[in-house]
Amino acid sequence: MTTRSSLSTHPRPGPASISFRTLVGLREGSDAAEWGRIRATQLTAGRRLALFLLAVNLAGVTATVALMTSIAPLWGLLSWGALVTAVATTVAFRRLATRHRGDGYATMHDMRDTAYEGVCLAAIWSVVPLYFCSHSPSGTTAGLGVVLTILMTAASVAMAPLVLATLAFLAGLGLAICAQLAASGTYGAALGSLIFTMLLMVVCITRARSLVVIRAGEITLEERDETVSLLLREFEENRADWLWETNASRRVIKASSRFAYACGLDPITIEGMPFLQVLAGPNWETGTFPPGLHALAEKLKARESFRDLRLPVQIGGEERWWQISASPRFGDQGKFCGFRGVGSDVTEQRASADKINRMARFDTLTGLPNRLMVNETLVRAMAEADKWRGRCAFMMLDLDRFKAVNDTLGHPIGDRLLGRVSERLEQLMTDNTMCGRLGGDEFAVVIRDASDTPAVERLAHSIIELLSRPYEVDQHTLYIGASIGLAIGPRDGRTSEMLIRSADLALYRAKDAGRGVFRTYEPELHVQAEERRVLEMALRSAVDKGEMYLVYQPVVDAGSGHLRGFEALLRWTSPEFGPVSPVKFIPLAEDARLIAPIGAWVLRTACEEAARWPSNIRIAVNVSPDQLQNPNFVTTVTSALSNTGLSAERLELEVTESVFMHEGLGATKVLERVLDLGVRLSLDDFGTGYSSLGYLSRTRFSSIKIDRSFVQDAAKGVREAIAIIRAVVALAKSLGMATTAEGVETEAEHQMVQEFGCTKVQGFYFGRPLPVEEARALASRRWDESAAA
Repeated sequence: MTTRSSLSTHPRPGPASISFRTLVGLREGSDAAEWGRIRATQLTAGRRLALFLLAVNLAGVTATVALMTSIAPLWGLLSWGALVTAVATTVAFRRLATRHRGDGYATMHDMRDTAYEGVCLAAIWSVVPLYFCSHSPSGTTAGLGVVLTILMTAASVAMAPLVLATLAFLAGLGLAICAQLAASGTYGAALGSLIFTMLLMVVCITRARSLVVIRAGEITLEERDETVSLLLREFEENRADWLWETNASRRVIKASSRFAYACGLDPITIEGMPFLQVLAGPNWETGTFPPGLHALAEKLKARESFRDLRLPVQIGGEERWWQISASPRFGDQGKFCGFRGVGSDVTEQRASADKINRMARFDTLTGLPNRLMVNETLVRAMAEADKWRGRCAFMMLDLDRFKAVNDTLGHPIGDRLLGRVSERLEQLMTDNTMCGRLGGDEFAVVIRDASDTPAVERLAHSIIELLSRPYEVDQHTLYIGASIGLAIGPRDGRTSEMLIRSADLALYRAKDAGRGVFRTYEPELHVQAEERRVLEMALRSAVDKGEMYLVYQPVVDAGSGHLRGFEALLRWTSPEFGPVSPVKFIPLAEDARLIAPIGAWVLRTACEEAARWPSNIRIAVNVSPDQLQNPNFVTTVTSALSNTGLSAERLELEVTESVFMHEGLGATKVLERVLDLGVRLSLDDFGTGYSSLGYLSRTRFSSIKIDRSFVQDAAKGVREAIAIIRAVVALAKSLGMATTAEGVETEAEHQMVQEFGCTKVQGFYFGRPLPVEEARALASRRWDESAAA
């Protein structure tokens, strides 16, 4: 392999690049090994024409003796003829006895030895012009000239591959002819003979060069084929993939052992089988083929190249997924010869992708579609309704008295109750409906065809009635209810966002009506509930009045427990309403478009505080999707960093997956501009909302935060939660991202997330959100300890 590779580094000889001395074997070429093979080809070509050269010599002897019988003594003619025959025969047998093959090697010495053959032939035939022509009449001389001309022409053809021998013969005999003609006073004829001889020599050299070029091209192709074969062999030996090949009839040929093993067959059985039959397996007889196999059949029929075509195959009674690629093969005349391609078993990769995709679109607690899946289904339903001038519907459900269950019996009971609610909802679903969990105790139902309004209202009543029945959970009898807001599209909204908003307003009206009822959106529902209206008014002046402040929750290294930073959390204590939960006022701020000024204040205050901490302590700030829709957000970040002197790498912005629902509004472009400043980016609550692996791979996240619900479920031994955390950690590692486990409240949970490979943790086990003074003291103390160590 090393020799082959070294040959490819030298340019292949062309007619103009071959020196004369190299061609005749007087000097070695730039690549000794390659020229050794070329010289072997020259000797082989000379061997093939050896008998032809012998026949020409014998014919020439016969003609010469016949012309000179009446002029020269018979014994002299016969002696000369026997000598020519002996020399020509010796030369012929020397050529036939050569040991070199066309694909072997020959030395320069082998080429030089052929010169003696040309010299001997030239010497013995020089007797004709120097002696016979001098003693013959003009008619006989002309005949002898014709014999010599034919002989020289034949030699220039038959001996051309052996350049040195041919030139020696032509030069020797040509000079003898020119000398005889010049001696007899026919100088014009002598000049013509000289020119003729030189032309023959040029023809010989040109033909020899062409032979060398052709052979060099063949060597190039041989080396290329050998290299490809070696690479393909190495590919099959070192990869889990396998190669496959078919003939023009689409039957398997040259079946490799790896391909046969993948098919569950042996190479002898699979050889000659139709390729589609191999992939179809038992379905070949029934004619039931998956769409992927139909697509493959079309590609093979059209003789088109294809890449990464995935299709299911049955191997040993088990369904596997293959990914195959191939290109058609054509012969020298452009005739189709079949296909050659590569395949691989991607069953495990597909299962992993499906699992992660399910994480992105299904709620881990209930198994129902999550907000992303609900939104995608609603978008499709609205598109169908618009296409067929029909109607679709969206219901937003909120569980009544569920918070009381959580507060009195704890989250585990509440989680199990949500699971029972989900089971009951699914009982009412049909092919025309789909239910999902939006988060917390909020659910949604998408009705694809809502042309029958009474049927939609009956479904709403049935949901309320079924969900209001008592639940038996862990020996507790629980009573909850449900309120529903209903919106009909496209009447109540031309887009999915508008329709959801309309259903949300109708839900607030249902709650205001006493809960346990459903309300349909009405155009006059432009105002929120009175509490929200009053709360919004108070929220508008909360920052200016100093009612808002930040607390800081520690984020520590999972292994060492050393402080790595803080997450800034916004709090609001209203003189009128008292402490207001962020769960309540953050959505209100987003709805009222107050999140931008509030978010700017949070960012500025957090950076100002972090600038006072040691340089190794980072600050994380949550950013709303609404903030990222504003291109001026980049200016807000730049201003906060420059005014406080905080380095960009110490600031980490946390975004939720819902950001990517607003891609069309430019949120991802704003994120990219912020990242260009050097600010770090973290994905918060992965798997609980609008998860998207596409955005995860295309956006430069530095870390992924695992939601506390996964940590709590994993601590309880829930296999799905454990698998999800492991998958997220593995995914993050493969993308070069860190992972932060949220909600770690016990030593056992800390040890668990460490074992899973999480790099950072935060939660009550390490510290509750701290006031600014305590956070500052903690940051300084940890910094001093680290420095002292």
